Amino acid sequence: MPTVPWQQLDHEMADDAEVVVMASRFRLHRLSQVPRFFLDALRVQRQAARSEGVVGLSLRAHPLRREFLTLSAWRDQGSLNAMYRAQPHGAVMSRHRPAMASSEFVFYRLRAGELPAGWDDAYRRLAENEAAKKTGDPS
Repeated sequence: MPTVPWQQLDHEMADDAEVVVMASRFRLHRLSQVPRFFLDALRVQRQAARSEGVVGLSLRAHPLRREFLTLSAWRDQGSLNAMYRAQPHGAVMSRHRPAMASSEFVFYRLRAGELPAGWDDAYRRLAENEAAKKTGDPS
C-alpha cells in the first residue's frame, strides 16, 4: 500500500489549539483509472502541503482496491476551503468526477497536541459515516 506518511507542517501551534481534520475516501470505477488518479492525488497533496493554514497531512493508496484516502489537519475551515477552491485541485476534481464510484468526507476537530491525526480513527469515522448514509441516520 503506497502511503505518504503524516507530514507535520505547522510546528508552532499551541497544544490546546483546535484544528479542523478532514478524512476523505475516493473509490474509482475501473482499475485503468488508477494511475492517472494517483498522479493527480500526488499533485493535490503537494498543493495542500504548500497551502496556507495546513497543519499536517497524509495520503494512502490501495491501487488494487481502486481506493485512495487523504487525511489532513487545518488551522481553520477557511484555510481548507481555500485549498479546495484553488488549482490544481479544482481541475483534478472535474477531470476525475466521471471516474468516481464513490467519495466521502468526514470533518472533525482535534487539539493540535493530539496530532498526528490517526489513520485508525479516520477509517472508523469514514465507516461510521458510510453506514449512517446507508441507514439514513443524519448524525
